[in-house]
Amino acid sequence: MTQVGTEVTFFGVRGSTPGHSADMARYGGNTSCVVVESAGEAPIVLDAGTGLRIYGLAQSGTFEGTMLVSHLHWDHVQGLPFFPPFLDPASKTTVWGPPELDMDFATAFNGFLRPPYFPVEVDDLPSSISMRNISDETIQVGGARITAGPVPHNGQTNGYRIEVGGVSIAYIPDHQQSPNGIDVADSVLALADGVDLLIHDAQFTEELLAQRAEWGHCTPAYALRVAELAGAKSLALFHHDPLHDDAMVDGLLEATSAAATSTQVIAACEGLKISL
Repeated sequence: MTQVGTEVTFFGVRGSTPGHSADMARYGGNTSCVVVESAGEAPIVLDAGTGLRIYGLAQSGTFEGTMLVSHLHWDHVQGLPFFPPFLDPASKTTVWGPPELDMDFATAFNGFLRPPYFPVEVDDLPSSISMRNISDETIQVGGARITAGPVPHNGQTNGYRIEVGGVSIAYIPDHQQSPNGIDVADSVLALADGVDLLIHDAQFTEELLAQRAEWGHCTPAYALRVAELAGAKSLALFHHDPLHDDAMVDGLLEATSAAATSTQVIAACEGLKISL
């Protein structure tokens, strides 16, 4: 079937660590991975958490695409060596991510994906994988305009804005809430400015935030504040806490939707496909 328009599909929506139990089956337990597909364009993969394996299992034939890694925490990269297309010598992927301290992105990534922490390195995977730095800049990939901007979190972290097929998507999976719960970094608002869809960290309840104020995440209420300040048309609550079962996420969605004044709110779940 010929694809029309732009589709966003969620393959992993959990934060911090994957998990599985009967009471979180609807939203899913895989960590961050979202795919943007637009007619006539190669796929753009947002993060390489364990959801990346699920996406890869659905592929047939040679894979060519772009992968945007927000940062190097495990829940955003641990799926990369398990992506089935990376075992195909004909597959080609450019992986972009932020440099870390005094290391470029490739060096930092290879620092943990190697023995004795893992049996192979990126260069041992049969497919063509090119790793490149991206930080606070805009690039053109085919017909897609991709902007990376800094996001407050623990360590070097990018958020991304993708403009393709006449629509715009912002991806901000980890975001340290400001101490007053009001201020939002200008770089974040620029990424989310007027987007059709904002995918945003919503990991903590107010109670968890009080206990873990410096862990680098935020509440659904703060995600909504970002969305409405930026004029985003819709908000997908994302990066669900591994402690939160389906009923908890349902409750957070209900409360956030009730508080929204100008933004449609949904909660991301595995398998959800949004057509824009």
